[in-house]
Amino acid sequence: MARHTLSVLVEDVPGTLTRVAGLFARRAFNIDSLAVGPTEVPGLSRMTVVVDAEGDLLEQVTKQLNKLVNVIKIVELAPESSVQRDHVLIKVRADAATRIQVTQAADFFRARVVDVSPDAVVLEATGSSDKIDALLAVLEPFGIREIVKAGALAIGRGHKSMSERALRAVSA
Repeated sequence: MARHTLSVLVEDVPGTLTRVAGLFARRAFNIDSLAVGPTEVPGLSRMTVVVDAEGDLLEQVTKQLNKLVNVIKIVELAPESSVQRDHVLIKVRADAATRIQVTQAADFFRARVVDVSPDAVVLEATGSSDKIDALLAVLEPFGIREIVKAGALAIGRGHKSMSERALRAVSA
């Protein structure tokens, strides 16, 4: 299976997320990551959906997504033509003896310390999934207490805007 990142421009109305996620579920696709938020255009939201799928199955789901009333546009974002980032909060066991080592590891990966307690440190990191995985591997020996990952975010490179193009097509 290959990892695919879909950018889905949708109307910002109740039930849209449920319909999109339901379509993936009916096709037995596991969504690896899902992030939703408003766009620069009022009334539109962008979903970034990451799935592991074969080309033919992904094409079927994309065609069915396009049939949903609230879906305006779908673009598959290839890694080489887009910027893709994951966001994570990591709570790491860190007493007085290991805190400096944990913060040095965080600095190396450009992670930020966002909270410190007597026995733990919370780090915030943003980057490629490979970078996040490498950071987690370095922190594992200290004892990871908790991980919270946000869905992957992705945007196409260059000057073109997905929502501008979609709005021109809809209004034409």
